[in-house]
Amino acid sequence: MRRASAPQAPPAVSHPQVLDTPEGWEQIVTEHSARVYRLAYRLAGNQHDAEDLTQETFIRVFRSLSSYTPGTFEGWLHRITTNLFLDQARRRRRIRMDPLGDDADAVPGVNGPGAPERGFEHANLDHDVQRALDALSPEYRAAVVLCDIEGLSYEEIAVTLGIKLGTVRSRIHRARAQLRTSLAHRAPRTSVDVEAPATLAPRGGEVGVEV
Repeated sequence: MRRASAPQAPPAVSHPQVLDTPEGWEQIVTEHSARVYRLAYRLAGNQHDAEDLTQETFIRVFRSLSSYTPGTFEGWLHRITTNLFLDQARRRRRIRMDPLGDDADAVPGVNGPGAPERGFEHANLDHDVQRALDALSPEYRAAVVLCDIEGLSYEEIAVTLGIKLGTVRSRIHRARAQLRTSLAHRAPRTSVDVEAPATLAPRGGEVGVEV
């Protein structure tokens, strides 16, 4: 398996008090909204649900600043985004976020000039790959997206999802097997049987992995 290196993470946020100022919050939204949206799109599989999931993530962050423990802020965003997606998927099987009402307007910067849809063209995967991901169970999809697209280690995924390391390995293995089957039509035709590669990469080849 060839695995792409993860994008360089922003520095950890060590003082949650910084986020309590309007300027600090605007900076957080500006720096992280596009990345949260990309993850949300890869999980949800469509623009509408990805936008709703991104807004809900920042609403949750905004409400939870007082409980934030100094550490890797991006890891915290991963956990919130992924767990919100899984919570919704478990309740409905098919992600369809509830209307956000007035809460979204109460969170500064979420719908402003740095709104995540500006990065939409960089978020969506090759259509075949996105359909293959959508066919996975939410639990398998979350694990393989975090590993093969976001570049998290198995240990980081275990922490993010709150599951055992062995469960992470099992979910990723099974997800990759299903992706190979779904994408078998894209495998090069040769005189011998070969494993079909599943390339999880945004169009343009920013991040990729063969499984």
